[in-house]
Amino acid sequence: MRTALRWCGEEAARPWLAGLPEAAAEFLARWELEPERLVLPGGALSLTFLVRRADGTPATLKLGFVDRYTAHEADALSIWDGRGAVRLLEAEPARGALLLERLQPDVSLRSLPEDRAMLEAVEVLRRLWVPAPEGSPIDLVAERAGYWTESMPRRFAELGEPCPKALLDEAVSLCTELAGSQEQTVVLHTDCHHGNVLAGERAKWLAIDPRPMLGEPAFDLGPLVRDRLMTVVAETRPQAVVRRRVTWLANSLDLDVERVRGWALVQALALGLWCLSVHDSTGEDLLSVAEWLA
Repeated sequence: MRTALRWCGEEAARPWLAGLPEAAAEFLARWELEPERLVLPGGALSLTFLVRRADGTPATLKLGFVDRYTAHEADALSIWDGRGAVRLLEAEPARGALLLERLQPDVSLRSLPEDRAMLEAVEVLRRLWVPAPEGSPIDLVAERAGYWTESMPRRFAELGEPCPKALLDEAVSLCTELAGSQEQTVVLHTDCHHGNVLAGERAKWLAIDPRPMLGEPAFDLGPLVRDRLMTVVAETRPQAVVRRRVTWLANSLDLDVERVRGWALVQALALGLWCLSVHDSTGEDLLSVAEWLA
């Protein structure tokens, strides 16, 4: 609850939180679901139940907060149709209500050693990177980049310049350069870290909780570059760790190392500044990641 209030603001988060019990009852009845248990934790901005459908099939009911990042989750899941991601069974996207196939909520790639988890994550991403249908409403990376070129300098100033100005300048320059030179457009997950890949039955590992965008594959690797952040920060040479990840991920997926590095830097700085603006201390570590990638 505190996370939702901090991240989304009181005005948006309080009505959503207050309406969750009624929404849960409504969708359990509408989709003829029998609740088994609440998944804890079910996500900072969602309520998740393990349920049974009328025919006894196990499923998962997710009630999520809808914003510009999550608004097109159902669109992406429909495009993938179970390929590399959890399968969508029913949806009312405007309400953030999704009925999903049942995965193993307590078994993610975080249960594996890092090297093995990275290998599995890469294979999941390969399956997700498919062309979007014409007219897809999913946001473009170029549009998000345009927003960041405005928001990063503004937040940098509002926060009292929490990192070197040269780092901000590099991030803004990279953002513009990379967004304008993409050669491929596919459906991106944009939040494919180890905790968002769960064990399944019909496939070994499947992605959940996309915050989809349309753009080049290199953009999608930022979350893996900064994954297991607390462990990375505790390393003797954290800069070497994140740079080694960039090189390994790029080579594994036959992508340009500098584009992977550039997008990872931009994302770390943009997210770090945002976290600081909502009083999330993770922001300091994210700014460090950006510096290590510069």
